[in-house]
Amino acid sequence: MVSTRSRSAAPSPLPEVSVSDDGDVRHLHLGTPWIQGSMRMAAPFDLELEYIQRMMAWLLFIDPASVRERHAMQLGLGAGAITKFCHKKLRLCTTAIELNPQVLAVCRAWFKLPPDGPKLRVVLADAGEEIKNPMWQGTVDGLAVDLYDDNAAAPVLDSEAFYADCRALLTEDGSMTVNLFGRGSSFVQSLEKMALAFGEDALWAFKPTREGNTVVLAQRTPTRFKRGEQAERCADVQQRWGLPTARWVRGLRPVRL
Repeated sequence: MVSTRSRSAAPSPLPEVSVSDDGDVRHLHLGTPWIQGSMRMAAPFDLELEYIQRMMAWLLFIDPASVRERHAMQLGLGAGAITKFCHKKLRLCTTAIELNPQVLAVCRAWFKLPPDGPKLRVVLADAGEEIKNPMWQGTVDGLAVDLYDDNAAAPVLDSEAFYADCRALLTEDGSMTVNLFGRGSSFVQSLEKMALAFGEDALWAFKPTREGNTVVLAQRTPTRFKRGEQAERCADVQQRWGLPTARWVRGLRPVRL
């Protein structure tokens, strides 16, 4: 049985945040039945949703021995899955930028999001404005962009200028992953905007999940795998951090526009 667990403390123009439980899996909603994030309660720091797992594909493009020295940033906290995984499993410096204070409160109360500390911080701000702050530029190794409104109709931020600002956040070997999903979104148009900001040879994409989420990866510095290297790196990521990467070997490919 699905049960709603949270209520807003005060009226707000931002979407109402609610939580539902479906067996051992807890979901976060923004005023609609659309699932904005999930957590398996028996494993709160694992990545439950397939597309969220794919958002970690930036790990394939860096030296795994250097991961703990890196910085991950999530735009749009959702249920906090990526932020928790990066903080608890990868043990690296992690930042999330979230507009809605209710989302942060619910993540802390119902989704095991740890409090801020030396290697974890959640910034309550408009992501499109906050990423222009010079303090973040050139500091992010793995940038996860998952910005949707309560209706999950299209990305809230999806312009060439926005993607250029995202590119400016990245270190030289850093990557951005973006979730493209929604009834009103255009995959090709989004890719074209990313290509203008990053360069067409910097883009990679997964095949869509069964739910319709397509994860795109954009590199600050375009690279290509040598023969057999992608399979080796996928196997290493799975061994180190338990991500199910076997399908990434053939599922993640350079974009051809």
